[in-house]
Amino acid sequence: MSSKTAAASTETPIAPEKTTGKKKVKGNEGINNRLQIVMRSGKYALGYKTTIKSLRSGKAKLVIISNNCPPLRKSEIEYYAMLAKTGVHHYAGNNVDLGTSCGRYYRVSCMSITDPGDSDIIKSMPEA
Repeated sequence: MSSKTAAASTETPIAPEKTTGKKKVKGNEGINNRLQIVMRSGKYALGYKTTIKSLRSGKAKLVIISNNCPPLRKSEIEYYAMLAKTGVHHYAGNNVDLGTSCGRYYRVSCMSITDPGDSDIIKSMPEA
């Protein structure tokens, strides 16, 4: 019996894990925060027509497409982005979510970022 109590006394007590109180950032929250910084300090084009114009002129650095963008439109944007050597990010939410994360009260199916401003959105996206 004495051997058990001796072994128990030499073990260090296990401290409970400390929590920092931070919420784990999901993939969508990270891009939403970066999009807000782009909206404040960068240049961008919202919508299909202006995204295609910025891709054709070669000004777009990153294109973001919502998940409910029509397939033909999505493939056309991806084709133009491939020709312009521009990164494409498929946004996890629908066009309402993308518009909301851009700070707009309307739907945005696709957008292009021409100048990221203070944001590191272009470096952080793996496709870009």
